[in-house]
Amino acid sequence: MNSYGKLFRITTFGESHGTGIGVVIDGCPAGLPVDTAFIQSELDRRKPGQSRITTQRREKDEFQILSGVFEGKAQGTPVALLILNEDQRSKDYAHIADQFRPSHADYTYQAKYGSRDYRGGGRSSARETAARVAAGAVAKLLLRQLGVTVQAYVSQVGPLKLETPYAELDLPQAEDNAVRCPDPGMAARMFEFIDQTRKRGDSVGGVVTAVVTGTPAGLGEPVFDKLHAELGKAMLSINAVKGFEYGSGFAGVEKYGSEHNDQFYTDQAGRVRTRTNFSGGIQGGISNGEDIFFRVAFKPVATIMQGQESINERGEVITVEGKGRHDPCVVPRAVPIVEAMAALVLADFYLRNKVVKL
Repeated sequence: MNSYGKLFRITTFGESHGTGIGVVIDGCPAGLPVDTAFIQSELDRRKPGQSRITTQRREKDEFQILSGVFEGKAQGTPVALLILNEDQRSKDYAHIADQFRPSHADYTYQAKYGSRDYRGGGRSSARETAARVAAGAVAKLLLRQLGVTVQAYVSQVGPLKLETPYAELDLPQAEDNAVRCPDPGMAARMFEFIDQTRKRGDSVGGVVTAVVTGTPAGLGEPVFDKLHAELGKAMLSINAVKGFEYGSGFAGVEKYGSEHNDQFYTDQAGRVRTRTNFSGGIQGGISNGEDIFFRVAFKPVATIMQGQESINERGEVITVEGKGRHDPCVVPRAVPIVEAMAALVLADFYLRNKVVKL
């Protein structure tokens, strides 16, 4: 339950208010150059305190490599990465030690384990995703060798939806603003919406869209390990995710088959292509060489600075009110997490297809 992947396999560990969090990567090919500056830059994209619309918890999220890398290259042995926690405020959670916060994992963890770490949610905290981003950065370094890129961006916050197709956007522009939306005008509107929500002590959800380019045809397995099924599992394992769709998604039900089918042709370079891409780059659970694109829906953050009725461990009716530092909208910081999980899925499937020699 703490591990993901078959050949490129990760195991994360640690809690929000423990000593630290980390990840062990097993199956990283020997000889892969491990760019520590790039890994740190990915962690910096996810870390808290980036703007007034994110949690003000101050964590440098600087990582240490404990094993598996020598003279800048992976050795083919387990790569262990550690990120120490530095800015915990466990006292902010003392008041909910015996309380079940609405839409949190408090009750379900108690029901499953008989005990729980209430400090920031413990293992259920989104802080765990920093370990995934670190591992995903290593997966991105592998994919870079193969010409595969993963780019995600915020396409919706609450009712504000960016309708422009991804192919018409300058996706790197997403990193130029705090919301991580590649449309500057829409980004400004989203920022203001999130900020106003924050001032009311409330929260709001949104959608992250991701695009994978350069994927060769043939990645994925038939029946149960379909590529889109694994992408869906990876995305739904991220905190606060409530939905996943790829290609035409739910909107595809409004089309006829004659409209929806992606017709094949051979381009001037002799490559098999499709004239449209309603399939989202995946057919029969296997990549077809076109762009893979999908959308991930995130719910409003469960912790809000308003009183809400709930119960405690004794079943008594209580009022719960959030304290401490929390994101009013998770999607800006979720962008690198979505990219990381996609990269982990693709790296694993690539290794399933062939042995990588670097």
